[in-house]
Amino acid sequence: MGTRSIAYLNYIYTNACSMGNKQEELEAIAQQENHDIDAIMETWWVTHTTGVLDGCKLFRRDRQRRRGGGVAPYVRECFDCLDDGGDDRVECLWLRIRGKAKGDIPVGVCYRPPNQDEEADETVYKNLQDIS
Repeated sequence: MGTRSIAYLNYIYTNACSMGNKQEELEAIAQQENHDIDAIMETWWVTHTTGVLDGCKLFRRDRQRRRGGGVAPYVRECFDCLDDGGDDRVECLWLRIRGKAKGDIPVGVCYRPPNQDEEADETVYKNLQDIS
């Protein structure tokens, strides 16, 4: 499959508060709207859980050491995409969609819990600065 030219990206960014009972709804929305990126916060997935969207690559960062949280962008397979990783202290996942003429496009999916401390906030700011 070839790489698609990027003039604009069609995306959705949503807080699922657990994907456990929402996967079919996401599939229906993704099929109807034909998003390039479906970015989900608070997936609440655990290691063995996965969600599949036809024609998309799934990237994910699950919350470590406690329940809830997690982020997961689905990106259309037609895009050449690199996982830039992130920092395990925050719930963020950073990607670069490879562009041709104007360079790569950074894409981030972050969830900030209400009780996140200032040090974690600074980590998110640094990650954003590094990816830009």
